[in-house]
Amino acid sequence: MSLDAAAPDPPELQETDPEEYEDVDVTGNTDYRRDELEGFLKDGAWEDAFDAWSERADMDEAAFAIATEMGLFREYDFFWDDFADRVGYHAPGIPEDWREREYHPDLDSWGTVSAINAGLTELGQVVSEVLKAEYVDWEADYDAPDDLPDFD
Repeated sequence: MSLDAAAPDPPELQETDPEEYEDVDVTGNTDYRRDELEGFLKDGAWEDAFDAWSERADMDEAAFAIATEMGLFREYDFFWDDFADRVGYHAPGIPEDWREREYHPDLDSWGTVSAINAGLTELGQVVSEVLKAEYVDWEADYDAPDDLPDFD
């Protein structure tokens, strides 16, 4: 399946501590390099990743329209994870209590919610990979301690 849609504007990255996210664990250096990453997103990484993702996205045009209207694409966070030598990310999503909150008038099924949440997570992963492979030119600054036990 593919999605025929133009890339939304890239997110503007906010100074957020990644440790606040339930699905993220960052160790070591707290220089998350968001300014540089945001520059890369604006310089083409976002559009490159979106194009690659949309070629195989399981999100249909209706779900994409809902996610766009809700501003979810602006809510991504990307940050440098020095310890893991990777670009980490936190993808936005629709909460489980979406029905009670009347989150969006066209949101009518768990299938749509699932497609949006999964699609946003997959896009975050693709963006992270594109940033690391094609834009980031720095190396991890983490040095393992010299006194690690030898398990051989």
